[in-house]
Amino acid sequence: MHRIIYSVIFYLALPVIMIRLLGRSLKVPAYRKRIGERFALQTMPQGFDKNKLTLWIHAVSVGETAASAPLVKELQRLYPDVQIVMTTMTPTGSDRVRMLFGESVMHVYIPYDLPGACNRFLDKYRPSLLILMETELWPNLVHSCHHRGVKLLLANGRLSEKSAAGYGRLATFTRSLLEKFDRIAAQAAPDAQRFIVLGANPEKVEVTGSLKFLVDVNEKEKQAYFCAIENTARPVLVAASTREGEEEKVLAAFKKCLAEIPSLLLVLIPRHPERFAKAGKLSEDEGFITVKRSDGGIVGPNIQVVIGDSMGEMLDYYNVATIAFVGGSLVDTGCQNILEPAALGIPILVGPSQYNFATICKQLEHAGGLKTVQNEMELAQSISTLIADERAQQEMGDRGKRLVRENQNALPALMKLVVPLILKP
Repeated sequence: MHRIIYSVIFYLALPVIMIRLLGRSLKVPAYRKRIGERFALQTMPQGFDKNKLTLWIHAVSVGETAASAPLVKELQRLYPDVQIVMTTMTPTGSDRVRMLFGESVMHVYIPYDLPGACNRFLDKYRPSLLILMETELWPNLVHSCHHRGVKLLLANGRLSEKSAAGYGRLATFTRSLLEKFDRIAAQAAPDAQRFIVLGANPEKVEVTGSLKFLVDVNEKEKQAYFCAIENTARPVLVAASTREGEEEKVLAAFKKCLAEIPSLLLVLIPRHPERFAKAGKLSEDEGFITVKRSDGGIVGPNIQVVIGDSMGEMLDYYNVATIAFVGGSLVDTGCQNILEPAALGIPILVGPSQYNFATICKQLEHAGGLKTVQNEMELAQSISTLIADERAQQEMGDRGKRLVRENQNALPALMKLVVPLILKP
């Protein structure tokens, strides 16, 4: 009954959902493309073979797609004849799939969680296994897969206290949903316990660690642009994946730091491409000499702020950082990926909103590789303190890097759960 009510509400909300989708497309035109895929009305891609074994992996957007990369590559290595279909919800997620995997996987947008759309998708692709990354608990999708005998695995499972409380308000509904999963691979013990409390079978829940620790930071040739920044020998603050309302706070902290460290360079990288221009204008309005990465020119000694308006270069930005501030944390959006700078041995500062990476933030802070700041004033103070103490920078960076290296066992632990589900008829 709960699922029927949910479906009726979803159908009634469709006009609002479509208006919102079209509204987002005013800033990101890609949102109004491939709309048919969101209802599983697309034509089948060339080369798809219904007679081959098909695995379906769903990753919401960029972060989950990046986390899934080691899993996808291992599946391709072990099962070279298997077809992999990858779904995301966002255009940036779609772009990241293409960037990471090229044509080796088939990408489509996940259908809306409506009974008809879910069943059409399953009719088209006929997967034997669906791997949902992190916390993608879609009632109709899970029900349709379970009803058809499609194996269900929640990989890299994460459930914050806030999310668990929300699901707990619909205890019966949530229990019936979690009971349908064949296996749940949780990132950490607290996540596993929350899934069990909400109704997951304890025998099917296992702590495998986080795939996000498997950060690929292999050395590659630096582009001239980043070499030029590095060669200036200026201290560089990289403020990465900042969200709406956060750039103002970072710029305020930066202004305070400049009074003590006039050579400090800020590289400001908004989370979403549609906000690149706004971040640049905010910086200019504050009186900073600002350039965009897309300008391509050399960052001269007079430049104070670089707007990182490019995609796929996050590791390049972090590679020139003296200190990394990871955004989504001074506003209440739960923090973005802190493990990339940690893997590179860069000291990390984050704000208090950390629920997307709560366990990992605690691990890094306990290890001494990360510091939490409560506001822009504390951010400025911590930046200035670290810039003045190169030994503290080095020690903090080394501790974070060591923690990442010590947590590289997530993939083999996860594969122990995945392989039996692939082989199981």
